[in-house]
Amino acid sequence: MMNFFETSRQVTVLGAGMVGVSCALALQSKGWQVTLVDKQAPGEETSAGNAGVLSRSSLLPFNRPGLWQSLPRMLRQGGPSLQVRPSALTHWRFMWRFLWHARRASFDVTTVALDGLIQLSVQTHKHWLMQAAEQQRLRETGWLWLFQNDAAWASSAFARTVLAEFSVASETLRGADIQALEPHLAANFSHALWIKDAASVDNPSAVVKAYADQFVKLGGVYHQAEVRALQRHPQGWQWQDTAGLSHGSANLVLAMGPWSESLLKASHLPSDFKSHMAFERGYHRHFKPVAGVTLQRPVYDTAGAYVLSPMRNAEGEQVFRMTTGVELAARDAAPNTAQLEAAENAVRRVIPLKEAVTGTDWIGSRPTTPDSRPVIGEMPQCPGLWLAFGHQHIGFSTGPGTGVLLSELMAGESTSINPAPFSPARY
Repeated sequence: MMNFFETSRQVTVLGAGMVGVSCALALQSKGWQVTLVDKQAPGEETSAGNAGVLSRSSLLPFNRPGLWQSLPRMLRQGGPSLQVRPSALTHWRFMWRFLWHARRASFDVTTVALDGLIQLSVQTHKHWLMQAAEQQRLRETGWLWLFQNDAAWASSAFARTVLAEFSVASETLRGADIQALEPHLAANFSHALWIKDAASVDNPSAVVKAYADQFVKLGGVYHQAEVRALQRHPQGWQWQDTAGLSHGSANLVLAMGPWSESLLKASHLPSDFKSHMAFERGYHRHFKPVAGVTLQRPVYDTAGAYVLSPMRNAEGEQVFRMTTGVELAARDAAPNTAQLEAAENAVRRVIPLKEAVTGTDWIGSRPTTPDSRPVIGEMPQCPGLWLAFGHQHIGFSTGPGTGVLLSELMAGESTSINPAPFSPARY
């Protein structure tokens, strides 16, 4: 690593998931001297587990108008789409704010902000995939929302109306039309919504690694270390590793996902993110497909609350990745595989699968904010400390745009999208 505070154009990015790697690449493209730090290899933590979908439909936050009415049933019955663990109740202040933001006024700000961030991210993904010679990983076939009956379809009316208001390209399919698009799905569904304004990748972790490799190829520095604490310095910022060694940088970007808030707290910095952050945990499991059985795009079974995505594993073999609904729990609570088992039971009624691939069960925690918008920008009262976390379950869809926006803010340039909805100052 370079000497402490060698230049004001020096920046260290803490966290090498989708968001951190994106920040590193975007800053590097503007001439910054960038060091990327993580205790794991790039893409090995939270970014390893997602459905690989890049879709404007992700502009719809979980806390939307109508949540108040459905909340008692959700808490009483639970279900595949939402599990609330007792450990989540320690975040009661977050829960109250989360529900408060289910108002239409807040929802409207969030959807516009997320749509801009997603569109910027998709454009940047395509550019970076070409730059890294990984464009073959991208499928521009959309994704499919599946509904079992007329009542389920009717219950999606609000979401479909919002997507239409944003001109998100989609097509309604019924009965046999669903099998015509995906022949190996069982005839279990009365309706489907084909979100055409969407793409997907065949291995999200491999994409993050390819971006990190490109970053190093272009002169960036990757340093594998666990960060223990941050400290202000007259010339910038210092961070300490677990060996007690200090490292300096004129600027720091904190992009450590679910570990960001605890690092701020351990560093005794003036923040109240503990009451403004909770964790959406998710699980995934891989399956080998039965010979001849294929999917051309990810499918979301709204009743089973799983997404099944066609992917390739690290060995290049075809697999199906099943991701579950949301579990609200403490970040480090013990795994609870109830959602995983329920999702597998549901998916086996829809498409033929071989046994689950041994060793592929995964759990990850995704930080979310009360207004469902990530925190992007300079931390108040802490010049030179830049924040990029809180992307809930859509970090893969919003990471590159976050990097671009942050790099523009750090350069003092006009920005590609409005930064105000993401400002740390709102907390």
